[in-house]
Amino acid sequence: MPPKLNNTDKIILNSAISIATKLKANFILICSDNQEDFELYKEATKKHKLILATRQKDTHIKGLDISKNVLSLPNIGFNRIGQVKLAIIKGISAGIIKKGDKLVCISGVPKTSPLDNIIVLDIGKESEVFTSAEMMMESGKTNPILFEATLNLALELASQGREGKPVGTIFVIGDHEKVMQLSRQMIINPFRGYSDDECNILDQNLRETIREFSALDGAFIIREDGTVISAGRHLNAALESDDLPRGLGSRHVAAAGITSVTDATAVIISESTGAVRIFKNGQIIMELEKSAKQ
Repeated sequence: MPPKLNNTDKIILNSAISIATKLKANFILICSDNQEDFELYKEATKKHKLILATRQKDTHIKGLDISKNVLSLPNIGFNRIGQVKLAIIKGISAGIIKKGDKLVCISGVPKTSPLDNIIVLDIGKESEVFTSAEMMMESGKTNPILFEATLNLALELASQGREGKPVGTIFVIGDHEKVMQLSRQMIINPFRGYSDDECNILDQNLRETIREFSALDGAFIIREDGTVISAGRHLNAALESDDLPRGLGSRHVAAAGITSVTDATAVIISESTGAVRIFKNGQIIMELEKSAKQ
């Protein structure tokens, strides 16, 4: 017989239900891999809509009508805030979460610890990454499916590296003609001469190829339809911005520069920390850090 939710989980879930009721929240967002006892989830659905963000592949939930509100997270250990951030951007991308929605979000350390964190978010009024992420999705400049596929790949590379070694690289998505004009090839382009179908980042078969080329200096340039048109590309557009946190290297400066003068979105993997950052309009709009417990 599967174990029941522990007391901490019950307290957190009941508290979230109470908060959501008083604040008239649109959703309760649960970031959890624990699907062993959903009795309290069922109780929550009597008054509130739920969104479940999970790394579990099997999400058959008896008695719960939330099949359309299940967000699949990559099997990577994020810290508590990282889980919520990624769930929010995936929810916006999927059209589940919209501007003006109020969410009560619950999370905990992946795999090991119980639910232990509650955050209340008002989408559209947040001054940080959540509003920026929504603006990026609403801009029409970045295909949500393409963006999510690229982000998932970046997160996998950040977590697993290449042959056990950490990697750092840049993916530049969209506005490819202008990006190509403002960059130059550092090496022979390894994607030149191949068909679009063979070079599309939405193709799972291309992942290992990108993993190999991630060791190259320079950026991957991705067309609006998902075709990787170049790797090993030097981004010429530089940006000296006081808005960038201190300690970030040349990749982040290059990403800030190219996104400040184009409509592209850049996803950067930090080789030193494994953090993944997303740039738009010359600014960091989201940062995802790995959990200390993997």
